Amino acid sequence: MSETVAVFPAPRPQIRRVAVDRPWTWLAAGWRDLAASPGISVAYGLIPVVIGWMSTLLMLWLDLPFLVLPLSAGFFFVGPFIAVGLYEVSRRREAGLVVDAKSTLLAWRRNSSQIALLGALLLFFHLAWMRAAQLLFAIFEWRTVPSWDRFLELVWHSSRSLPFLATGVAVGGVLAAIAFAIGAFSIPYLLDRRTSNVFEAIATSVAAVRLNFRPMILWAALIVVLVVLGMVPGLIGLIVALPLVAYATWHAYREVVRFEGIEPD
Repeated sequence: MSETVAVFPAPRPQIRRVAVDRPWTWLAAGWRDLAASPGISVAYGLIPVVIGWMSTLLMLWLDLPFLVLPLSAGFFFVGPFIAVGLYEVSRRREAGLVVDAKSTLLAWRRNSSQIALLGALLLFFHLAWMRAAQLLFAIFEWRTVPSWDRFLELVWHSSRSLPFLATGVAVGGVLAAIAFAIGAFSIPYLLDRRTSNVFEAIATSVAAVRLNFRPMILWAALIVVLVVLGMVPGLIGLIVALPLVAYATWHAYREVVRFEGIEPD
Protein backbone atom coordinates (compact mmCIF):
# COMPACT_ATOMS: atom_id res chain seq x y z
CA MET A 1 0.00 0.00 0.00
CA SER A 2 1.65 3.23 -1.15
CA GLU A 3 1.53 6.48 0.79
CA THR A 4 1.76 9.99 -0.64
CA VAL A 5 3.63 12.55 1.43
CA ALA A 6 3.38 16.31 0.92
CA VAL A 7 6.90 17.64 1.47
CA PHE A 8 6.39 20.97 -0.31
CA PRO A 9 3.63 23.58 0.07
CA ALA A 10 0.82 23.36 -2.49
CA PRO A 11 0.75 23.32 -5.45
CA ARG A 12 4.17 21.65 -5.41
CA PRO A 13 4.49 17.90 -6.07
CA GLN A 14 3.92 15.22 -3.49
CA ILE A 15 6.20 12.25 -2.94
CA ARG A 16 4.76 8.76 -2.91
CA ARG A 17 6.31 6.14 -0.67
CA VAL A 18 6.65 2.87 -2.58
CA ALA A 19 7.43 -0.72 -1.69
CA VAL A 20 11.05 -1.81 -1.57
CA ASP A 21 10.66 -4.15 -4.56
CA ARG A 22 9.30 -1.52 -6.98
CA PRO A 23 12.63 -1.10 -8.86
CA TRP A 24 12.00 -4.47 -10.49
CA THR A 25 8.70 -3.11 -11.84
CA TRP A 26 10.48 -0.02 -13.14
CA LEU A 27 12.96 -2.21 -14.98
CA ALA A 28 10.14 -4.23 -16.54
CA ALA A 29 8.48 -1.02 -17.74
CA GLY A 30 11.82 0.21 -19.07
CA TRP A 31 12.30 -3.02 -20.97
CA ARG A 32 8.90 -2.53 -22.66
CA ASP A 33 9.97 0.95 -23.81
CA LEU A 34 13.25 -0.49 -25.08
CA ALA A 35 11.44 -3.20 -27.05
CA ALA A 36 9.00 -0.63 -28.47
CA SER A 37 11.75 1.76 -29.66
CA PRO A 38 14.80 -0.39 -30.41
CA GLY A 39 16.34 1.81 -33.11
CA ILE A 40 16.39 5.05 -31.09
CA SER A 41 17.45 3.14 -27.97
CA VAL A 42 20.47 1.52 -29.65
CA ALA A 43 21.47 4.83 -31.26
CA TYR A 44 21.45 6.65 -27.92
CA GLY A 45 23.24 3.77 -26.22
CA LEU A 46 25.93 3.69 -28.89
CA ILE A 47 26.89 7.37 -28.56
CA PRO A 48 28.33 7.20 -25.00
CA VAL A 49 29.97 3.85 -25.85
CA VAL A 50 31.89 5.41 -28.73
CA ILE A 51 32.80 8.39 -26.54
CA GLY A 52 34.02 5.94 -23.89
CA TRP A 53 36.22 4.10 -26.41
CA MET A 54 37.73 7.35 -27.67
CA SER A 55 38.35 8.66 -24.15
CA THR A 56 40.02 5.41 -23.08
CA LEU A 57 42.28 5.38 -26.11
CA LEU A 58 43.19 9.01 -25.47
CA MET A 59 44.13 8.32 -21.84
CA LEU A 60 46.27 5.34 -22.85
CA TRP A 61 47.93 7.31 -25.64
CA LEU A 62 48.76 10.08 -23.14
CA ASP A 63 50.13 7.39 -20.77
CA LEU A 64 47.53 8.26 -18.15
CA PRO A 65 46.02 4.81 -17.42
CA PHE A 66 45.12 5.83 -13.87
CA LEU A 67 42.41 8.10 -15.31
CA VAL A 68 40.63 5.32 -17.25
CA LEU A 69 38.64 4.00 -14.28
CA PRO A 70 37.68 7.43 -12.88
CA LEU A 71 36.69 8.48 -16.38
CA SER A 72 34.48 5.40 -16.70
CA ALA A 73 32.63 6.52 -13.58
CA GLY A 74 31.24 9.34 -15.68
CA PHE A 75 28.41 7.01 -16.69
CA PHE A 76 27.19 7.17 -13.09
CA PHE A 77 27.69 10.92 -12.61
CA VAL A 78 26.49 12.44 -15.90
CA GLY A 79 24.25 9.58 -17.02
CA PRO A 80 21.01 11.45 -16.16
CA PHE A 81 22.04 14.35 -18.39
CA ILE A 82 23.05 12.06 -21.28
CA ALA A 83 19.67 10.33 -21.01
CA VAL A 84 17.47 13.40 -21.69
CA GLY A 85 16.45 12.10 -25.11
CA LEU A 86 15.69 8.66 -23.68
CA TYR A 87 13.47 10.15 -20.98
CA GLU A 88 11.61 11.89 -23.78
CA VAL A 89 10.99 8.53 -25.48
CA SER A 90 9.22 7.24 -22.36
CA ARG A 91 7.38 10.53 -21.84
CA ARG A 92 6.04 10.56 -25.38
CA ARG A 93 5.05 6.90 -25.29
CA GLU A 94 3.20 7.49 -22.02
CA ALA A 95 1.38 10.49 -23.52
CA GLY A 96 0.51 8.64 -26.73
CA LEU A 97 2.70 10.92 -28.86
CA VAL A 98 4.80 9.95 -31.86
CA VAL A 99 8.36 8.93 -30.95
CA ASP A 100 10.91 10.03 -33.54
CA ALA A 101 14.55 11.04 -33.66
CA LYS A 102 13.88 14.78 -33.96
CA SER A 103 11.61 14.99 -30.92
CA THR A 104 14.09 13.14 -28.74
CA LEU A 105 17.15 15.04 -29.95
CA LEU A 106 15.41 18.35 -29.21
CA ALA A 107 13.92 17.23 -25.89
CA TRP A 108 16.33 19.42 -23.91
CA ARG A 109 14.63 22.50 -25.40
CA ARG A 110 11.58 21.89 -23.21
CA ASN A 111 13.57 23.39 -20.31
CA SER A 112 16.94 24.10 -21.86
CA SER A 113 18.58 26.49 -19.38
CA GLN A 114 17.66 24.49 -16.27
CA ILE A 115 18.60 21.12 -17.80
CA ALA A 116 21.94 22.58 -18.89
CA LEU A 117 22.55 24.00 -15.42
CA LEU A 118 21.86 20.65 -13.78
CA GLY A 119 24.05 18.90 -16.35
CA ALA A 120 26.88 21.26 -15.44
CA LEU A 121 26.40 20.44 -11.75
CA LEU A 122 26.58 16.69 -12.43
CA LEU A 123 29.67 17.24 -14.58
CA PHE A 124 31.24 19.10 -11.66
CA PHE A 125 30.82 15.99 -9.49
CA HIS A 126 32.50 13.89 -12.16
CA LEU A 127 35.42 16.30 -12.46
CA ALA A 128 35.71 16.40 -8.68
CA TRP A 129 35.94 12.60 -8.64
CA MET A 130 38.60 12.58 -11.34
CA ARG A 131 40.61 15.17 -9.44
CA ALA A 132 40.23 13.20 -6.22
CA ALA A 133 41.42 10.04 -8.00
CA GLN A 134 44.48 11.89 -9.27
CA LEU A 135 45.26 13.12 -5.77
CA LEU A 136 44.85 9.61 -4.37
CA PHE A 137 47.39 8.22 -6.81
CA ALA A 138 49.79 11.00 -5.94
CA ILE A 139 49.35 10.33 -2.21
CA PHE A 140 49.84 6.57 -2.41
CA GLU A 141 52.65 6.80 -4.96
CA TRP A 142 54.29 9.56 -2.89
CA ARG A 143 56.15 11.01 -5.84
CA THR A 144 54.05 11.13 -8.99
CA VAL A 145 51.07 9.54 -10.72
CA PRO A 146 51.88 6.09 -12.14
CA SER A 147 52.71 5.38 -15.76
CA TRP A 148 51.29 2.31 -17.50
CA ASP A 149 54.13 -0.02 -16.48
CA ARG A 150 53.58 0.74 -12.77
CA PHE A 151 49.80 1.11 -12.79
CA LEU A 152 48.86 -2.55 -12.29
CA GLU A 153 51.62 -3.02 -9.74
CA LEU A 154 50.35 -0.15 -7.62
CA VAL A 155 46.69 -1.12 -7.82
CA TRP A 156 46.92 -4.89 -7.38
CA HIS A 157 50.37 -5.99 -6.21
CA SER A 158 51.62 -3.26 -3.92
CA SER A 159 51.46 -3.24 -0.12
CA ARG A 160 49.44 -0.06 -0.55
CA SER A 161 46.82 -1.71 -2.79
CA LEU A 162 44.19 -2.46 -0.13
CA PRO A 163 44.20 0.97 1.59
CA PHE A 164 44.37 2.65 -1.81
CA LEU A 165 41.34 0.77 -3.13
CA ALA A 166 39.42 1.23 0.14
CA THR A 167 40.06 4.97 0.16
CA GLY A 168 39.14 5.31 -3.49
CA VAL A 169 35.87 3.41 -3.04
CA ALA A 170 34.99 5.52 0.02
CA VAL A 171 35.66 8.85 -1.69
CA GLY A 172 33.93 7.82 -4.90
CA GLY A 173 31.01 6.37 -2.94
CA VAL A 174 30.36 9.64 -1.11
CA LEU A 175 30.44 11.69 -4.31
CA ALA A 176 28.30 9.15 -6.15
CA ALA A 177 25.72 9.07 -3.34
CA ILE A 178 25.36 12.86 -3.41
CA ALA A 179 25.14 12.89 -7.20
CA PHE A 180 22.57 10.07 -7.11
CA ALA A 181 20.33 11.91 -4.65
CA ILE A 182 20.53 15.06 -6.77
CA GLY A 183 20.14 13.40 -10.15
CA ALA A 184 17.79 10.50 -9.44
CA PHE A 185 14.64 12.36 -10.52
CA SER A 186 15.72 15.94 -11.19
CA ILE A 187 16.20 15.84 -14.97
CA PRO A 188 13.00 13.85 -15.59
CA TYR A 189 11.30 16.47 -13.38
CA LEU A 190 12.71 19.36 -15.45
CA LEU A 191 11.71 17.62 -18.67
CA ASP A 192 8.21 16.92 -17.40
CA ARG A 193 7.59 20.31 -15.73
CA ARG A 194 8.83 22.91 -18.18
CA THR A 195 8.15 25.82 -15.82
CA SER A 196 10.21 24.37 -12.97
CA ASN A 197 13.74 25.37 -11.98
CA VAL A 198 16.83 23.41 -11.03
CA PHE A 199 16.54 24.11 -7.29
CA GLU A 200 12.99 22.81 -7.18
CA ALA A 201 14.02 19.74 -9.18
CA ILE A 202 16.95 18.96 -6.88
CA ALA A 203 14.81 19.43 -3.75
CA THR A 204 12.20 17.09 -5.19
CA SER A 205 14.78 14.45 -6.11
CA VAL A 206 16.49 14.55 -2.71
CA ALA A 207 13.13 14.36 -0.92
CA ALA A 208 12.05 11.41 -3.07
CA VAL A 209 15.27 9.52 -2.32
CA ARG A 210 15.05 10.31 1.40
CA LEU A 211 11.42 9.18 1.73
CA ASN A 212 12.05 6.01 -0.30
CA PHE A 213 15.46 5.18 1.09
CA ARG A 214 15.20 1.37 0.94
CA PRO A 215 13.78 1.05 -2.61
CA MET A 216 16.22 3.70 -3.82
CA ILE A 217 19.15 1.77 -2.32
CA LEU A 218 17.97 -1.25 -4.31
CA TRP A 219 17.53 0.91 -7.39
CA ALA A 220 21.04 2.38 -7.06
CA ALA A 221 22.48 -1.14 -6.64
CA LEU A 222 20.65 -2.35 -9.76
CA ILE A 223 21.98 0.60 -11.74
CA VAL A 224 25.54 -0.16 -10.64
CA VAL A 225 25.19 -3.85 -11.51
CA LEU A 226 23.68 -3.17 -14.94
CA VAL A 227 26.23 -0.51 -15.87
CA VAL A 228 29.22 -2.54 -14.63
CA LEU A 229 28.01 -5.63 -16.50
CA GLY A 230 27.59 -3.43 -19.57
CA MET A 231 31.17 -2.22 -19.25
CA VAL A 232 32.71 -5.69 -18.97
CA PRO A 233 32.51 -6.65 -22.68
CA GLY A 234 34.41 -3.57 -23.88
CA LEU A 235 31.49 -1.24 -23.03
CA ILE A 236 29.30 -2.95 -25.65
CA GLY A 237 26.70 -3.93 -23.08
CA LEU A 238 26.04 -0.28 -22.33
CA ILE A 239 24.22 -0.03 -25.66
CA VAL A 240 21.35 -1.85 -23.94
CA ALA A 241 22.04 -1.09 -20.28
CA LEU A 242 21.95 2.71 -20.57
CA PRO A 243 18.59 2.96 -22.41
CA LEU A 244 17.10 0.36 -20.07
CA VAL A 245 18.16 2.31 -16.98
CA ALA A 246 16.98 5.60 -18.49
CA TYR A 247 13.53 4.29 -19.37
CA ALA A 248 13.17 2.63 -15.97
CA THR A 249 14.19 5.91 -14.30
CA TRP A 250 11.38 7.74 -16.06
CA HIS A 251 8.84 5.20 -14.80
CA ALA A 252 10.33 5.45 -11.31
CA TYR A 253 9.92 9.23 -11.43
CA ARG A 254 6.31 8.98 -12.62
CA GLU A 255 5.43 6.61 -9.79
CA VAL A 256 7.23 8.42 -6.98
CA VAL A 257 6.62 12.09 -7.85
CA ARG A 258 2.94 12.93 -8.03
CA PHE A 259 1.14 16.05 -9.29
CA GLU A 260 -2.48 15.63 -8.17
CA GLY A 261 -4.39 18.83 -8.83
CA ILE A 262 -1.52 20.44 -10.78
CA GLU A 263 -2.05 21.22 -14.44
CA PRO A 264 0.41 19.46 -16.78
CA ASP A 265 2.98 21.60 -18.57
